[in-house]
Amino acid sequence: MDETMIMEVQIISKESIKPSSPTPNHLRTFKLSLLDQLIPAPYAPIVLFYPNYDGANHLEVSQRLAVLKQSLSETLTRFYPLAGTIKDDLSIDCCDEGAYYATAQVNCDLSHFLNKPELQLIHKFLPCEANFQGSTAGTRVTNIQVNVFGCGGITIGICISHKIVDGDGLSTFLKGWAGTACGSEVVYPHIMATSLFPTNDLWLRDSSIVMWGSLFKMGKCITRRFVFDASAVATLKAKATSSSVPNPTRVEAVSAFIWKYVMAAAKEKSGTKRPSLLTHLVNLRKRMAPTLFENSLGSLIWIASSKCMAKCDVGLQALVDQVRQGISKINGDFVKKLRSNEGSTVMSKSLKDMGDFGSKEGVDFFGFTSWCNFGFYEADFGWGKPIWVSCTGSGGLGSAVYMNLIVMLETVSGNGIEAWVTLDEQEMEILGSNQELLGLASLDPSPLQLLGNSAI
Repeated sequence: MDETMIMEVQIISKESIKPSSPTPNHLRTFKLSLLDQLIPAPYAPIVLFYPNYDGANHLEVSQRLAVLKQSLSETLTRFYPLAGTIKDDLSIDCCDEGAYYATAQVNCDLSHFLNKPELQLIHKFLPCEANFQGSTAGTRVTNIQVNVFGCGGITIGICISHKIVDGDGLSTFLKGWAGTACGSEVVYPHIMATSLFPTNDLWLRDSSIVMWGSLFKMGKCITRRFVFDASAVATLKAKATSSSVPNPTRVEAVSAFIWKYVMAAAKEKSGTKRPSLLTHLVNLRKRMAPTLFENSLGSLIWIASSKCMAKCDVGLQALVDQVRQGISKINGDFVKKLRSNEGSTVMSKSLKDMGDFGSKEGVDFFGFTSWCNFGFYEADFGWGKPIWVSCTGSGGLGSAVYMNLIVMLETVSGNGIEAWVTLDEQEMEILGSNQELLGLASLDPSPLQLLGNSAI
C-alpha cells in the first residue's frame, strides 16, 4: 500500500447480537449503583489488534467472524445488563435488544497501520465517538465494531456504557467473551454493585458533573504515547524508592515521573511554577473488607488525589510519596465510610475539595488512570492474543473540550507501561522534546517494535 494512501474503514454490515437465551422477566429492570454515576464519559473505549498469525484464508477469517458473533450471543446471556438499553440515569432496560454490532473492511494490511499508527485514526475502529456527552435513553449498553484488514488481521473496537463497567468490569466481559469463543473458560459475572452502593436519586451524578466540569479545558489538545519498557520501569522504581516508600509500585513510579514532567511543561508554558492536582482512579474491589469476588461487574471505583504546591519538592521520591499518600487513603476504612450513613457526606466533600482546588486560577490538573493488571493482552478468541491494545485520548482526539489525562496500560510483554498522554498542544510539544523524559520513555514507538520479534 502506498504510504500516501489514506486508510479507509468501510462499514459493510450492522446488526443486533441478541443474547442466546431471553432474560427472565424479574430481571427486566437493572438498577444502577450509586458509584455508576461517578464518571461522566459514556464509554471507556478500547481497541484490540489481532494479526493473522497463521495466515488464515478468506473462508477461515469468515469462520472467525461467525465465532465472534455466536460467542457474543452466549456471553450476553450471562452478562444480561450488557444486552439492554439505557433506560435513564438510574437503570438499564434489560430488554434483550442486544449489542450493536458492526463489521467493517479496512483497505490496508494491519502491519501497515501498526508500523506507524496515527492515533487520530483509531476512532475509525470504534462503534461510537469517544466524548463526554452522556448516554441518552434508548442507546445500547454494548457497542462493538469488528474491523477486517486486507491481510486477514482483525481489530475489535468496544464501547460499553461506563454506567455499568469500569476497566476491571470491561476486562471481566472480555475474559468471558474470549473464553466462550475458544471454549477455554466460562465466566459468570458477580453483579453486586447495586447491593453494595444502592441509590434512588442522582445527587452523585450532579456533584461529579460539577467537579469534572470544573477541570475541563478549552483549546486544542493532542494525545501521544510514552512507552516505558521493562528496564525503564525497573530504573524508575529503583530511583523512586525511599524510606517513606520502600516498595513503590510501577504505576506509582511511572505516574510520579510523568507528573514531574507535565508540571515542568506547564511551568515552561506559563513562565511560573504553579500548584498541581493529580487524581488517580482507584479500584475498590480489593480494598473492601472482605474483598469482592473476582469478576465483579459494575463501576466500582473512587478518586484518589494528591497535591503539589508551588513550593513543593518535585523530586521523584517526593512525588511518589505524594501519590502513595493519596491512593493509600482509599482503604478499607474509607470504603466502609462510603457504604455507611455518612457516605454521601464523605463523597460530596471529596468531590468538592478536588473541584474547588483544581479549578482555581493558576492550578494545573492532571487525571491518571491505570488499566494495568487487567489482562487485556490475554483476550484470545481462538486465533492468538492481541498484538496491541489501545485506548483513546480525553474527550476524543482533537476535541476542543478536554482534560489533561494520562491512561496507563501494560505493554504486550506485560512488564512495561504504555502511557497515553493528552495535553494542550503547546505543553505536549514541550513534553515531547524533554530529553530527561525521553531518556527513559520512547515517544510513539511502533507497536511492532515492542514485540521483539516478527509476529506479523
